[in-house]
Amino acid sequence: MKIAFLTSEFPHPKMGSSGGIGTSILNLSKGLTAAGHEVSIVVYGQKEDEFFIENDVFFYRIKNIKLKGFSRFFSQMKLQKLINRLVKENKIEIIEAPDWTGITSNINPKCPVVIRLNGSDTYFCHLDNRPVKFLNKFYEKRAIQNTDALISVSQYTADVTKELFSIQRDFEIIPNSIDIDNFFLDNKIEVQENTILYFGTLIRKKGLLELPLIFNEVYKKNNQAKLILVGRDASDIISGNASTWAMMQTLFDKKALQNVDYKGSVPYDKIKEHISSATVCVFPTFAEALPVSWIEAMAMQKAIVASDIGWANEVIDDSVDGFLSHPKNHVLFADRILELLDNQKLRNEFGIAARKKVIQKFSIEVVAKNSADFYYKVIKK
Repeated sequence: MKIAFLTSEFPHPKMGSSGGIGTSILNLSKGLTAAGHEVSIVVYGQKEDEFFIENDVFFYRIKNIKLKGFSRFFSQMKLQKLINRLVKENKIEIIEAPDWTGITSNINPKCPVVIRLNGSDTYFCHLDNRPVKFLNKFYEKRAIQNTDALISVSQYTADVTKELFSIQRDFEIIPNSIDIDNFFLDNKIEVQENTILYFGTLIRKKGLLELPLIFNEVYKKNNQAKLILVGRDASDIISGNASTWAMMQTLFDKKALQNVDYKGSVPYDKIKEHISSATVCVFPTFAEALPVSWIEAMAMQKAIVASDIGWANEVIDDSVDGFLSHPKNHVLFADRILELLDNQKLRNEFGIAARKKVIQKFSIEVVAKNSADFYYKVIKK
């Protein structure tokens, strides 16, 4: 089968910064090519047009057309022309695109289109309790209505999206995946006792303004506890503050702040070292579709305390392979962390169960097979 992914991001040195959508496409493309499928990646919003082949994947970098008031439309027409040429040349049988900003809203490819929900702008604005831009919601709804088939990375994201867009369509639930071979517990790295790790962007929607208040409660009962933060700082869209980290510092108790170490943005391999050495990983987030960071920590057999909102129980079974708690319940969230800091046996039990679940449900082999099976059904229709 010949599958193309249309995306604005992909983790490659030529293509600029990339987030969760790009990583999920990378992992899925690895699984599909390993299974014998042919994969093309069409990345728009690039600085130049370019075609190249790498690791048996066909890459098309596409420069947007800039024309005031018409840039989106003409860029979509450019993408449509490329996609239809590739279909005609028998290089594409089906194309997948994300729901974010509805890039396929005005594109009519001569092959089936699948949209995979990783969380639209409308979805995240809803979870953040802030207004969504009218055009973004319009384009996202139109793209979802016009697509041939829909995948969602979680049932929760599918249900909320149906409600927000007032649509009645079926979604295939296929989660994000990770490469198990890249995430495993490194026994050469010694676990640092009483260390609590958060890795990801420092931003309100990830619960980073709750984390200082949670850590204050931890520190009251265990003044040896240390909080390590890894990830890029971000501005706060609600207050307009340029730095979430600056906002966080004002929320820590003075003594607790002395035990906080913000590492900033670090290379991917370095993140894995931090995960290996951490005692507990924490994710007090308010807005996700299906968080890859949780799955990565689980694959590395780490005990986790995470948000209990929406999608959470599709990743973690509370008290089986991690703890779930609401981020605003600071005392309970802290108590869960303290319980794991004090109980190595429980940490090990959670870690073993977590990795087993990742292998069975979130490995690239499993997710690629489920995705390919679904693509086949769509093509046959």
